[in-house]
Amino acid sequence: MSSEHKPVARKRLSRDERRRQLLDVAWQLVREEGTDALSLGRLAEQAGVTKPVVYDHFETRTGLLVALYQEYDARQTAMLEQALAGCAADLAGRAWVIAEAYVDCVTTQGREIPGVSAALAGSPEMEALKRGYEGPFMDKCRQALAPFAPQGEIGVAGLWVLVGAADALSLAAASGELGAQAAKQELQATIVAMVLRQ
Repeated sequence: MSSEHKPVARKRLSRDERRRQLLDVAWQLVREEGTDALSLGRLAEQAGVTKPVVYDHFETRTGLLVALYQEYDARQTAMLEQALAGCAADLAGRAWVIAEAYVDCVTTQGREIPGVSAALAGSPEMEALKRGYEGPFMDKCRQALAPFAPQGEIGVAGLWVLVGAADALSLAAASGELGAQAAKQELQATIVAMVLRQ
């Protein structure tokens, strides 16, 4: 029998490859149908796998939403680290890089991440995720900006101003209420003013 007549065997995905596939399909579902449409059963159906496969990876809908949020958080952290590594060593340059990385990451996820966040809102998992994310993000910003503060230090209140403004402006850009460039410029100006007040 020639090789062209042999049936093509489907490649069995490794656990990591299957997880990646499931997350990609989940993002697509959220993008196309909204977070409310995302269930483990629907994900299994869309991914062409059985429900036990999906349950083995995520256990619950909340577990799936947490995995999506963690992936988004990891992407945002990587974007910020990469941007800070190659930016100008002045206040305006550092502020711009932080603003650009934050807004770009949120707008890249379009309307998906606000839906994921809203679905997790109020859950203990979301509170832990936010705390786990905000601390390291604030530390990176503190290290990047402290050399330009008059006292050489950025206070906690200033860092919360940065996080709040970054969230609000990024979500406004993602929803189309504000252009991405305008959001970045306003966030940069807010960061510079906050640093100079320290």
